[in-house]
Amino acid sequence: MLKEYRSVSEIYGPIMVVENVEGVKYDELVEIRTDSGELRRGQVLEVTKDKAIVQVFEGTSNLGAEESRIRFLGTGLTVGVSQDMLGRIFDGLGQPIDDGPRIIPDKRVDVNGASINPMARAFPDEFIQTGISAIDHLNTLVRGQKLPIFSSAGMPHKEIAAQIARQATVPNDEGNFAIVFGAIGIPFEESEFFIDEFRKTGALDRSVMFLNLANDPAIERIATPRMALATAEYLAFEKGMHVLVILTDMTNYCEALREISAARREVPGRRGYPGYLYTDLAGLYERAGMLTDKPGSITQIPILTMPDNDKTHPIPDLTGYITEGQIILSPDLEKRNINPPIDVLPSLSRLKDKGTGEDKTRKDHADTMNQMFAAYADGKDAKELAVVLGETALSEIDRKYARFADLFEKEYLNQGFYNNRSIEDTLDLSWKLLATLPKTELNRIKEEYIEEFFPETKE
Repeated sequence: MLKEYRSVSEIYGPIMVVENVEGVKYDELVEIRTDSGELRRGQVLEVTKDKAIVQVFEGTSNLGAEESRIRFLGTGLTVGVSQDMLGRIFDGLGQPIDDGPRIIPDKRVDVNGASINPMARAFPDEFIQTGISAIDHLNTLVRGQKLPIFSSAGMPHKEIAAQIARQATVPNDEGNFAIVFGAIGIPFEESEFFIDEFRKTGALDRSVMFLNLANDPAIERIATPRMALATAEYLAFEKGMHVLVILTDMTNYCEALREISAARREVPGRRGYPGYLYTDLAGLYERAGMLTDKPGSITQIPILTMPDNDKTHPIPDLTGYITEGQIILSPDLEKRNINPPIDVLPSLSRLKDKGTGEDKTRKDHADTMNQMFAAYADGKDAKELAVVLGETALSEIDRKYARFADLFEKEYLNQGFYNNRSIEDTLDLSWKLLATLPKTELNRIKEEYIEEFFPETKE
């Protein structure tokens, strides 16, 4: 028999303080019932002697201390998981919102997951194809990797997220691939965009969607990515699937952490964020990976909007330390209608060399990647020089590089949000662009690859 308490001493923000409690544990679920019969849910944030601090998922508005009856349920936040979740849409706390039948779970799992023994981790080295040239070729995504996308306000990160969800595959194992999509604090219009995109393209059939809206309680945003990751762990490590987890927008998650920290009256860290922001984010990001004794894998693409487009802001700064690189979106490219507006020069995938080459992509992948980076950088430099000195001051080879940079942005980067390129198509396109340069400039590519892949005719 669960004990019921009527000893709420204080309510502030989403926080409720309950006195004279016994046997209460950290992270334990709580039921709050009012005299009118209203039921709300919460979770224990902290226990000090006989005092429990509870965060209320639905918020504490219109909740009185005297009329609240509290029951501690003796268990943490869990989600019921099953393969029947594929093709379904849930709210941020795992309740179905798509008018479909109730999920009969195979089991219930703790949303916080279990720590992965580092010795049990397998090293990521298998290619995931997103269908986006700037990622697949130049910043290759590897199965088991965590590769965030750094965006800013007004940028089309939702279109890129939907494009990756539609197009991503594991070559030669497409039927065993799933998407877990977690939306955190997004507007209603954006949630409708994702639902419509997933449904009309058929991506929903292989996806599990968790949607936490901007008008939902901020406290629910803390649970949403954990719901998504717990579901991904079940599909990957118990059902042997390759799971790609897309989380957007992690900035909203961090803002919710800051709000809860302020409500708990904790000492703030950088820019008001809690001192444990790094640890909290690491606890989410490090749930990506592969295990040596399991066939499945979890790959993460967290998406965040950088406040004021500032890469030194705590959220992108700490995310960059934890993850294996970053894809950065460029406002300048977006203004020139180049979509997806991926700024390839500052972008980085630290594991790209592990997922490329013969038997993974193609043997000329690494060489052409290095040559494209170098040629585009030289072309950008030449264009900047032309602005200062005039185009007539450029040498013939500088003009060729400047033209290459224009073609690179127009034909290679600007593929649109609905063009799904295979890695072979991307590599062939890269050779077409490199053919606008003299062969003598292709000094980062092996001679045997130039003989095999260099186009016979060029412009």
